[in-house]
Parts: sequence; C-alpha cells; structure tokens
Amino acid sequence: MPKGEGKLIAQNRKARHDYFVEDTYEAGVVLQGTEIKSIRAGRVNLKDSFARIQQGEVYLYNMHVSPYEQGNRYNHDPLRTRKLLLHRKQINKLIGDTKEQGYSLIPLKLYLKNGYAKILIGLAKGKKKYDKREDLKKKEAKRDIERAFKERQRNF
Repeated sequence: MPKGEGKLIAQNRKARHDYFVEDTYEAGVVLQGTEIKSIRAGRVNLKDSFARIQQGEVYLYNMHVSPYEQGNRYNHDPLRTRKLLLHRKQINKLIGDTKEQGYSLIPLKLYLKNGYAKILIGLAKGKKKYDKREDLKKKEAKRDIERAFKERQRNF
C-alpha cells in the first residue's frame, strides 16, 4: 500500500499552501488511553501542528485530539506531545535534512491503516509571500482555462 492510503481522518490543507513539500514519510503515532477512539470519531485537528527531532526521536507538537466523551478519568491532555515511530535510517536522514536552513517537519494527513493511526509528515520549506501569490495566479489561470473549455463544449 503506497504512502497516505487508508481511511483519511484529518488533513492539513494549509500545509501545501504555506510550504514547498519536498519529501514525505509515513510514521506511526504513539497514543494513550482513549485517544484512538477520538481519532476514529474524527475529532482531530492538525492545523497548527509540527514535528521536531529531539535526542534521536521524532515528536509531534500541537496536534489536538479532543477528549473522548465516555472516557471520564481515562482521558488525556488534548495537546500533549506525541512520539512518532520511524525507522532509524529515516530519522537520521531527517536529522541531516532539518539541519539545513528553512526546513521543517509538517504533518500533512492523519489516517487509519490496518487499524493503526498513521501520520504522513512532510519535509517542507516555507514559502515566501510572492511564492503564494504566484501559486494563486497559476490556480486562477487553470480555473479560467477550464471554464473557457467547458463553455466551448456547451456551444458545440
């Protein structure tokens, strides 16, 4: 199964708008208690989250997993730091890549694969304002071309 396939739970749509994603990695997520039940219910937000490498391990920050309604005292802190599971070779490569200026690790998608929560993290470089404007211009031009094409199809 290729990277990013499975039941999609949450997606960080703003990531590709704000960053140039150069490479992606599939990682497992270490969860506690009732977190998987909240994730299966789709109560997750990746909006402001990011990953960081500390002491040879990859950690995910600011991923909001809402407390499970029936969880009572077994619930967890919604914004706690979660460990990501990657192969040692992948972590070593990421350490080298993130040392370069401007690169960061951004979560792109959270999905369920074979019953496990997986996250697709991207090695990304931040876009400047003019890059974002250029992308919007390209998108707008593509829409205009498609509109004109549809209009021509209707006339025939």
